[in-house]
Amino acid sequence: MTILAAGTDVAAIGETALTVFLLVLVGVGAVPVVAGLAQFLVIPFHAVRNHYRETGPYLPNVAVVIPAWNEAAVLTTSIERLMGLDYPPDRLRVYVVDDASTDDTPAVLAACAARFPGRVVHLRRDKGGEGKAHTLNHGLREILADDWMEALLIMDADVIYEPASLRKMTRHLADPTVGAVTAYIREGSGDPEGITRFIGFDYLAAQAASRRAQNVAGAMACLAGGAQLHSRENLVAIGGQIDTSSLAEDTVTTFRTQLAGRRVVFEPHARVLAEEPAGVDALWKQRLRWARGNVQITSMYRHLWFRRSVHPGLGGFFFGVFWFAILLLPVAMLLTSIGLVGLYLLDSELASEVFGAAVFVPIATFVFMITLTMSVDPRTGFTVWREALLFPGAISFVVLLSAAFPGVVPLSDTAETVWTLFVYSWLVLCIPLAYGVRKLEGTRWGRPLTPLALYLVGFGPMMCAITVDAYVKEVRGAAMTWDKTEKTGRVTA
Repeated sequence: MTILAAGTDVAAIGETALTVFLLVLVGVGAVPVVAGLAQFLVIPFHAVRNHYRETGPYLPNVAVVIPAWNEAAVLTTSIERLMGLDYPPDRLRVYVVDDASTDDTPAVLAACAARFPGRVVHLRRDKGGEGKAHTLNHGLREILADDWMEALLIMDADVIYEPASLRKMTRHLADPTVGAVTAYIREGSGDPEGITRFIGFDYLAAQAASRRAQNVAGAMACLAGGAQLHSRENLVAIGGQIDTSSLAEDTVTTFRTQLAGRRVVFEPHARVLAEEPAGVDALWKQRLRWARGNVQITSMYRHLWFRRSVHPGLGGFFFGVFWFAILLLPVAMLLTSIGLVGLYLLDSELASEVFGAAVFVPIATFVFMITLTMSVDPRTGFTVWREALLFPGAISFVVLLSAAFPGVVPLSDTAETVWTLFVYSWLVLCIPLAYGVRKLEGTRWGRPLTPLALYLVGFGPMMCAITVDAYVKEVRGAAMTWDKTEKTGRVTA
């Protein structure tokens, strides 16, 4: 009897330890959701904690550098809009670095240079294909060799600036502690549908909303690649060139600026329109480059994380949690699913209680995030409200509703078991299914079904699938190729 009791105690202790372990997995998996909620709770403070009190009228000589490879379809419009900016014409020059284009880009630039003599400069690279950073550095060498430039605007060939946008950015450089300013890039397709509408909401949340929070926190994750303004002093301080060792040259520049002691500011009222990928495969290649860059940055700056002594903003707790919540979101989703499925197999009632309590946080966060995000740019928000609701996917939406209102649909015991395991596993299952959406687009019969599949699986799970792909590519040491997004001139304003 004593031996049996002792064995029973050991079994009970083991079961308790396993239960605690599974609860910890669920708790760790919830960290990104809590971090996202914390970030959005900070955003309203941007009304009082911002840089506007330190701004002033400041119109420096601005050199605009545009990397261009086969951009004939978009260059004329972009250059014309730059020439029409509400900015003194004698203080604005455009340098287009032609990365050995094989289309009509040289002819387009020749025509633009003839229309705007002295204000549009064509720089030609004989050897192309090395990537955006190398192309930019070719232009920087020419621009920095002349004392005329006082501020440098880096942009993409398809980007269209609203008339007052540059003036709104340069006013921040009146404060010498500011090294760089970035604008709010919006998806600018004239006929947004499907994936471009999801991108529109993604930019709204990740830029208009999230970067306001970063302004409040005093640490910026990344200058937008198509809209970053630097003071000359800042460019010289960070080495006078763009990093070529990673796929996230914009983020490296952002980190270097702040680590050198200068501020990086997001100007939400400087609005810029950009053409984004119209297909899943093109989007995947673009975001894979970004995700791999973020993995590389995490390793490159491993001495920085959670060390305020290195930098009070970038090394702070808020920024560190924000960074890793995004980078490790797929891992957190996996841990949550393992924890919930394990709890269900161990104690179905406890699993149900934990899931019911835990799901309240993502639902509340989701509602709050959408409401706040749409309020910072109502014009875009009300255009993409359906994509906002279905960002996690229609299936995820059903899963959340089933958790919020259990028992609404009566099920047999077997069906309820199957459905419950599916719900608990969905956080993991959605990732390979998102990869399947990309594969579906590549088939002739599946291409028409791709938009529907995207709405079912969700844009958010697709971003997680791309992050997992980035993990794999980095572990395998895949080549750092630059898969350029093809631009067709769909931006209208």
